[in-house]
Amino acid sequence: MRIVTWGIWLVVFLLLAAFAARNAQQVELRFFFDGMLSAPLVVLLLAFFAAGALFGVLALVGTLLRQRREISNLKKQSVAAPVPPPPPPF
Repeated sequence: MRIVTWGIWLVVFLLLAAFAARNAQQVELRFFFDGMLSAPLVVLLLAFFAAGALFGVLALVGTLLRQRREISNLKKQSVAAPVPPPPPPF
């Protein structure tokens, strides 16, 4: 199974390397107020992908921290309040 996983990673890497090689031409990214950035297309694509991934992770940080705090509080409550034994059967 490990060999299959490495094979898939190798194929993905080769496809991305071929994509980068085919898109190495310079492009101009124009901003407001006459700002301009000139870079290879694949660099700009990678930069915007990384920025989007970073924004996605940052959007989840608040939820993750709130859930961890809630789990911690629930663990403290479960230790502080022992569960009473069930009533005896009739």
